[in-house]
Amino acid sequence: MNYFEKLNNVNVNDKTEERSGLTYLAWAYAWGELKKLYPMSFYTIYENAEGRFYHHDGKTAWVKTGVTVVDGELKLEHTEYLPVMDYRNKSIPVDSVTSFDVNKAIQRSLTKAVARHGLGLYIYAGEDLPEAERAQETPLKKPKTPPVEPAKVTVIQPEELQKRNAELKHLLEDKGKTMEEYKAIAGDRTVGAMSPDEYIAWYNELNKRWS
Repeated sequence: MNYFEKLNNVNVNDKTEERSGLTYLAWAYAWGELKKLYPMSFYTIYENAEGRFYHHDGKTAWVKTGVTVVDGELKLEHTEYLPVMDYRNKSIPVDSVTSFDVNKAIQRSLTKAVARHGLGLYIYAGEDLPEAERAQETPLKKPKTPPVEPAKVTVIQPEELQKRNAELKHLLEDKGKTMEEYKAIAGDRTVGAMSPDEYIAWYNELNKRWS
């Protein structure tokens, strides 16, 4: 059985939720299950030319993410583009896009990129169960287990952490601030534990405070 078949056979029904008539798989669960089977796998959030985590055409915006599965000598990336949308799944005008909107789009895009590798793919195909379980299904179906809210986790790659530290160091130098002054403001917050949305907000807060 290849890596795709293993992921495609994972039943994720108890980790989904219904919103606006659509079924969603929790990002934290999708990433956690992938890392359990292939711990060296990683994801990429592609920035635009301005260093932002979203792209736009002057009217609406979208995000681009990639998930790379590493299995021995195999190293395969699938990318996913997703519009930045509101709760009605309608594209948000680029002038109204917030960092919160971008963060939600990134998480949904990464979940779909994971699905391209097999995990939860049957959901997007409109099926109720993975292919392996559909073949064994009896006429009497068991009721679905109510969805369980997953714990929120933030996973960043070493390259992203190095990039954030370099940006903060440059900001300190540019504003003439010391690390002691930064720590006095940051307290026990660390950029390594921040989601993309939280880090952008934190960086902008520092830049504004020291202007």
